[in-house]
Amino acid sequence: LEFVPSLDAFYSRVKSYGQLSAYELERLENIRQNQAFLSSINLFQVGSTCCHTKTHFYTLQTNHVTVKPSQIKILFLTCFPSSKSSPAKKPSGPLPMEAINMAEDYKLPPPLLELLSEVLLIYFYFAIKPFGCRYTSELKDMKITEEKVVKVVKDRIFSAAFHPCSSSLLMAAGDKWGKVGLWNLGGVWGDDGVLLFEPHTRPVGCMAFSTARPTQLLSLSYDGSLRCMDVEKAVFDDVYDIEDGLKTFAFMSHDCNTLVVGDWYGEVAIVDRRTPGNSHESLHTLDTKTLRCVSVHPLQMQYFAVAESRAVNIYDSRCLKKTKSKAVSLLQGHTLGVSSAYFSPCSGNRVLTSYVIVLLWSRAASFLCRSHRHDMQTGRWLSKLSAVWDPKQEDCFVVGSMMRPRRVQVFHESGRLLHSFMDSENLNTVLSVTAFHPTRNAVLGGNASGRLHVFAS
Repeated sequence: LEFVPSLDAFYSRVKSYGQLSAYELERLENIRQNQAFLSSINLFQVGSTCCHTKTHFYTLQTNHVTVKPSQIKILFLTCFPSSKSSPAKKPSGPLPMEAINMAEDYKLPPPLLELLSEVLLIYFYFAIKPFGCRYTSELKDMKITEEKVVKVVKDRIFSAAFHPCSSSLLMAAGDKWGKVGLWNLGGVWGDDGVLLFEPHTRPVGCMAFSTARPTQLLSLSYDGSLRCMDVEKAVFDDVYDIEDGLKTFAFMSHDCNTLVVGDWYGEVAIVDRRTPGNSHESLHTLDTKTLRCVSVHPLQMQYFAVAESRAVNIYDSRCLKKTKSKAVSLLQGHTLGVSSAYFSPCSGNRVLTSYVIVLLWSRAASFLCRSHRHDMQTGRWLSKLSAVWDPKQEDCFVVGSMMRPRRVQVFHESGRLLHSFMDSENLNTVLSVTAFHPTRNAVLGGNASGRLHVFAS
């Protein structure tokens, strides 16, 4: 071993050996440049202090410059050349709907617009079907085949949704790197009926079709953008935009013009899409550190539930304050982080929450009526499991499973298992993201490789 008095001396010495790879030389050059930058701002000589700013980042104050965490991340992580860096955020404003899996001059197929514009039945008619043997029989009739498994996006699926049309099964999925895929099961356009777009640059954590304007799909990303895919205009409109950290949204009006949008920092924004621009009507800080999911009551839409760090609280949008808004109802009983919370689809008299176990709250969430233990521990490489309601039923929900053989399970609110969707040939992965079709007997599941699986009759 040989003592080297400085990093520059070490860099010169090892470089002179002439046996380092291009990767190692790039790493050493990154180290040298980072060392020079840190020395130039006297980071090692000046005591630094941390302060939390309005824009939710910490800054290091020195005699010369202000260093943001994004710069610190570059300083200490770029010593190793990154295999896949986060691309720059898309510019504000409308983006053209250009399918990146097709040729540059590809035009959206007219049948897509026709399918999205299909006249919808009011599906509350379907939702009032009582639970019984017929429902269980319908679940058993839903099957999967090779044609019902397709790679819709390139990377891990974070969100997915069915379009409410009934003549065909049209689905959307959002992945880890901001891509949104549209898949028409049995469609002849695109790749296996898939058209792929790139309106965001980071995980698409939440998406929903507008029930008032079925040609529109809203998608939200961790990169701070909330966009509306409008097939009639062939653009992704800019609905709401912040620096970063958007997490979830829900419609707060039947016309889908008003939204409640939550971010990672415990804030909710009320957004009106009719107002020009991409800002909010009002911004409110909740008394929480983490916000993971919002759900609006289906009938009394001024109420919304929020899955926070270890609690689920219900707020009244009419009583929100700028800071530390107080909940009108608190759902206690969670001991670990809550991943989701959803009002029941018809009456809103139940709230379904997910963490280590699945909890069901009744009477507008005033008391806990059921708990069901379900393995929700997915690890870091899978999207979190979340139990979601069947919109056609008031008392049944679907959730993925970590059990082997792989499966997707449907439960009654009593905790009784109604059916397990399984198939040894076509289902061999964990389906973290699940959703029921709002009118047809079909359920989808998304996995970590970007594939959607569909069980349908």
